[in-house]
Amino acid sequence: MNSNTNTSKKIAPPFRADQVGSFLRPQTLKEAKAKYNEGRITKEELRSIEDAEIMKLVDKQKAVGLTAVTDGEFRRTWWHLDFIEALQGIEVYDLNASGLFHGAMSKAKGYTVASKLGFPADHPFLEDFKFLKQAAGDLVAKFTIPGPNMIFYSGVINSQKYADNPSYASLEDVAKDIVQVYRDAIQAFYDAGCRYLQLDDTSWGALFSDDFRDKIKAKGFDPDELVKQFADITIDAVANKPEDMAITIHICRGNFKSSWLYEGGYEPIAKELFSRVNVDGFFLEYDSDRAGDFKPLRHIKDQRVVLGLVTTKTGELEDKEDLKRRVQEASEYVNLDQLCLSPQCGFSSTEEGNTVTDQDQWNKLALVVETSQEIWN
Repeated sequence: MNSNTNTSKKIAPPFRADQVGSFLRPQTLKEAKAKYNEGRITKEELRSIEDAEIMKLVDKQKAVGLTAVTDGEFRRTWWHLDFIEALQGIEVYDLNASGLFHGAMSKAKGYTVASKLGFPADHPFLEDFKFLKQAAGDLVAKFTIPGPNMIFYSGVINSQKYADNPSYASLEDVAKDIVQVYRDAIQAFYDAGCRYLQLDDTSWGALFSDDFRDKIKAKGFDPDELVKQFADITIDAVANKPEDMAITIHICRGNFKSSWLYEGGYEPIAKELFSRVNVDGFFLEYDSDRAGDFKPLRHIKDQRVVLGLVTTKTGELEDKEDLKRRVQEASEYVNLDQLCLSPQCGFSSTEEGNTVTDQDQWNKLALVVETSQEIWN
């Protein structure tokens, strides 16, 4: 297999062969986490084990040919909550998860904006990134955090706790502070050395899913107006990003134990999101019929589109020629030079992981790398 230096000659991320971010947790790490939760090892001992497993993971990503490497989100329980709960002004609570992800989820945590929001200078993810950057060496250290609308939607719009006891005078006021949280976070990660930051924002899925749009209307909100607000918040959040920092957005339909939350194509959000939000790229799920066709990509301007054609929900390996054909289909709406390839999501958005094997995930990534080399090189 070719080395990582051949997978992409793009000057900046996202790369021809890229990834969303999370990996299956190794057994050693699962056992250490269980011991920590039982009080049998210290936080320092757990972190030492996490460090060792992350370094092994970085080596494996390099070996498979990836240009950008992640820490696999190995230190997290949830892809989103660990970041959000460390912000100022967030209250976390136990949530009834029955029915979520088609019954696959039994435990869940909710969160709401309980007081004035802020990004703390000592947010633990900053140290997590610094370790990844050191481990990455000459490779690009890619770091993922939940996007701003994860707070606006789940912590405000869809939060009954917030509706019962709003902590801000208006939606505009809370949106303004969410924007400031992300401006501060982006600058803090940049100062820590981050040049490739991804905003994972599944909340957009609620705005193209008929079922969730109906639920939004039942709460008294107009989903089409929310699409514009989501775009405005994102635009303002990244407005001050440094020139030499790449920021991408990942949108999927939920990913828990290989199940999903949302269904529907991108058309209801495409014009506002793709034509207005000036990020460096969009990671878009396109591994099933739930995602619809490529037509919404006609709204893309000069951003790159990372096609999530390789599923992380099953271990069955896609056919390389089918992937090439689908990339060609997408190029009818977006210039081929703006397209990239990746898995549709992470392999383990929560610590439980999807129903795939360790070997499956590496086979999938090898396929992404090899296919991208054959398409673009």
